[in-house]
Amino acid sequence: MRSFLLSLTVVVALAGTAVFHSKDASAGNTKSTSGISSKKPATQTQASRPVTQRASVSRSTQRNTVRRAKAQTTKTTTKATTPAAAKSSSKPATRTTTRKRTTPQDLRASRYGGFAPAPVEAPPVLDTTSPRSLSLVNVNTQEVLSVTYWSNGAYHRDALNKLNHFLRDSQNAAETEMDPLLFDVLWHTMQIVGFGGSVEVLSAYRSPSTNAWLASVSRGVARDSQHMNGNAMDIRFPGVPVFKIRQAARALNMGGVGFYPRSGFVHLDTGPVRYW
Repeated sequence: MRSFLLSLTVVVALAGTAVFHSKDASAGNTKSTSGISSKKPATQTQASRPVTQRASVSRSTQRNTVRRAKAQTTKTTTKATTPAAAKSSSKPATRTTTRKRTTPQDLRASRYGGFAPAPVEAPPVLDTTSPRSLSLVNVNTQEVLSVTYWSNGAYHRDALNKLNHFLRDSQNAAETEMDPLLFDVLWHTMQIVGFGGSVEVLSAYRSPSTNAWLASVSRGVARDSQHMNGNAMDIRFPGVPVFKIRQAARALNMGGVGFYPRSGFVHLDTGPVRYW
């Protein structure tokens, strides 16, 4: 009986040892398994980080590419559709002014009192063969002169001398050589109007001193007036409206024509063709 119990005890002891060893083995396996499992997620996490970073970098690159493409498309569309708007936004708007070129004739017209060049009109048919006579009344001196200054295709020297004296400066009696063409302008104007009476002369030749004095007291007197050159006369035809005299003189297109309806006279000269 004792031997049986002793053998049973040995068997139990051996069985307990085996169970203990099996537990230790299972615990070791569990530890190793847990270590492996714990290491594997760490390895996977470390490996997944570069992948995640690469993915984020590629996404940002794609976003930047898309943004650049949109911006380029927007610029191209803006240039194609509204080039003027793009230019106006980049550069301030400037007003373009075209300056009219001044010709020597315009300068002469302004110097001689003309405000605008006269339009070109078809000249009337002129009498170029009949003798040309003038009957004049000097309003300042009350002198009267009737003279034929041209006939047979030539001017008469004696008649021109008489006209030079008659049309002298009324302030200081200075004389000059009057332009014979001025007498032709006056004579043809009379023929167009149909006037055969005495022409009233308000002003003809002016010396520089007289003209300077008149320019200082009157705004209508030019400082370099044609009167100083012996090329101008201020006249009126009694009984004839001044606008008819003006129209007839302008139709000749032979010089300047000044219209003074308030004073009731017309200015005639042989300077540049102009009117005022």
